[in-house]
Amino acid sequence: MKVVFIVISLACFSSGLFGQQKIKLKEKEWVDSVVASLSDNEKIAQLMIIRAHSNLGPDHVEKVTNLIRQYNVGGLCFFQGGPVRQAMLTNFYQSIAKTPLLVTIDGEWGLGMRLDSVKKFPYQLTLGAMENPELVYEMGRAVALQCKRIGVQVNYAPDADINNNPANPVIGFRSFGEDKNKVARFAIAYMKGMQDEGVMACAKHFPGHGDVSVDSHLDLPVINKSMDELDSLELYPFRELFKAGIQSVMVAHLSVPAIDTTAHLPTSLSYNNITGLLRNRLGYNGLVFTDALEMKGVTKYYPGAEASVQALIAGNDMLCLPEDVGATIEGVKQAIADKRLTWNTIYEKLRKVLQAKYEHGLAHWQPVDTTNLLQDLNAATDPICTEVASNTITLVKSVTGSMPEFTGKKIAYVGFGLTDTNIIAQELHKDLQADVYLFSYKDQAEKAETILQK
Repeated sequence: MKVVFIVISLACFSSGLFGQQKIKLKEKEWVDSVVASLSDNEKIAQLMIIRAHSNLGPDHVEKVTNLIRQYNVGGLCFFQGGPVRQAMLTNFYQSIAKTPLLVTIDGEWGLGMRLDSVKKFPYQLTLGAMENPELVYEMGRAVALQCKRIGVQVNYAPDADINNNPANPVIGFRSFGEDKNKVARFAIAYMKGMQDEGVMACAKHFPGHGDVSVDSHLDLPVINKSMDELDSLELYPFRELFKAGIQSVMVAHLSVPAIDTTAHLPTSLSYNNITGLLRNRLGYNGLVFTDALEMKGVTKYYPGAEASVQALIAGNDMLCLPEDVGATIEGVKQAIADKRLTWNTIYEKLRKVLQAKYEHGLAHWQPVDTTNLLQDLNAATDPICTEVASNTITLVKSVTGSMPEFTGKKIAYVGFGLTDTNIIAQELHKDLQADVYLFSYKDQAEKAETILQK
């Protein structure tokens, strides 16, 4: 019954707001017309991104549907599911939206990071093993084409964090590496590839999530570095991305006393961090997203609507995954009544969001065509993965300066981080009779010594 309802509703695009798309309005005219159509509650709701899945069944679809219809939220962030199901839901959700939805996804290694049956592109750490930013650019283009094909306007990538803490439980392979210059260079290449194809890139996680040993999904990490240290390392890739023209940035949930000494205040809610550092000192004027406001790095100390209120006061433009849309609207209105916020601030952010929607085609939105969708999404993955693989083989030592001849030699394959053999191990064992040893991240030094002796 749910699927029938979705299919029927797609025939109704000519009614409601989407009927206006037949008239090609210029950006300011379109933005003005949308602002004039919104109630006060809807103006606030346009600053919110809500969670969406395509694998959670009718109850979840009904919940998202109700939030769109009741509040006219600004956008969706899609998580796990399937490509055709996501495309159909995108078409349905857009068809019932009074104002076109900004559709986002967290796809650092492409849509395969979230969607079943979509092949994954290489991790950023794998890319960092290369010396080929042109190939990173091509991957950025391919990821953008995936996003456009499925109706996504914003990809929360690249990760601009520096991988400078081996105990980091949440960044690691999501980073291009520990070299700030390579992180900046490759992040810019990835960003340019996406934005050249018309998809908004997003630098994350400002001011830098690399040097922590706590997952901000679970608690509030603390970074005890001086401002000079942050400026010379963590902030460097972000500065370079800002100069290169990245269109958005995502702010992390971190405690950084050098930026803001307020106890337990996440950087995502800090005026000193967002307005003082990001806006004023670094001069960034693009769209600013919070990291997910449902994460424990925020909710542990700022539960409910207060986190969203503080985030807007701090200078964020869009609230990602607020805990309760209705409560957030009421909280923001109360903050305006208490003179902690102003309607002018809301209007400024609203216009910025609507301008981004216009620039990414939402004033003239077209439904996603599901014909050959999966084939199109996977078209570029294998060639790019093959090229990356050939560029990331590292020869540690060679007397001749070339790859050694393996035939007839005694070979050991040591798989770090593996609990089971992968294709490389299987092929080396089959073709060259290699001995295979696995060393997982949970193994201790004693096992390493045993492997070494063998």
